[in-house]
Amino acid sequence: MKLYYSPGACSLSPHIVLREAGLAFEPVLAPTKTHKLPDGSDYYAVNPLGYVPMLELDDGTRLREGPAILQYIADLAPTKNLAPANGTMPRYRLQEWLTFIGTEIHKSFSPLFNPGMPDEGKNISKTKLRSRYEWLDGQLADKQFLMGEHFSVADGYLFTVTNWAKPTGVDLSGLENVNAWHARIAARPAVQDALKAEGLTK
Repeated sequence: MKLYYSPGACSLSPHIVLREAGLAFEPVLAPTKTHKLPDGSDYYAVNPLGYVPMLELDDGTRLREGPAILQYIADLAPTKNLAPANGTMPRYRLQEWLTFIGTEIHKSFSPLFNPGMPDEGKNISKTKLRSRYEWLDGQLADKQFLMGEHFSVADGYLFTVTNWAKPTGVDLSGLENVNAWHARIAARPAVQDALKAEGLTK
């Protein structure tokens, strides 16, 4: 398999999950600014939408969109408990989390990366993000991970977007449960390996 990624982008979450799953894959750098692949070709030929992640399977099939990719990877390694079984209520709870992270957290960060967005617009996004993280802090009050006692693909996704808080100026101070959860995820060997591979840590 090939994972097309850009360092620190949302593609970090499937990168983490592939390592958690112990699956063989080839990371392919697809910078979101230049869209030029290492061989000089145009990433738009791989994904006409131009964004990451994109997972290319051994038979050439390509899968877009982080939440779909995360669940596909989890289902390839069922013994790793990265996602509950399909058709169960816990699986729908996982999808509930992935949807929340994608629409309420991930997309709320997007204006903060837009140089053309006025400060007023950015402040609206920061206020919304703070309120969502305050709610998350309560959800994590008696849990090690989003789904309970086991790391899931939702933790990998939330960890990835939460990494954007500091560089964009989103205030997470005083959210003890969120910050303790983030530190737990950061300490996982697979997460450290993914961060190092993307040049995000020494």
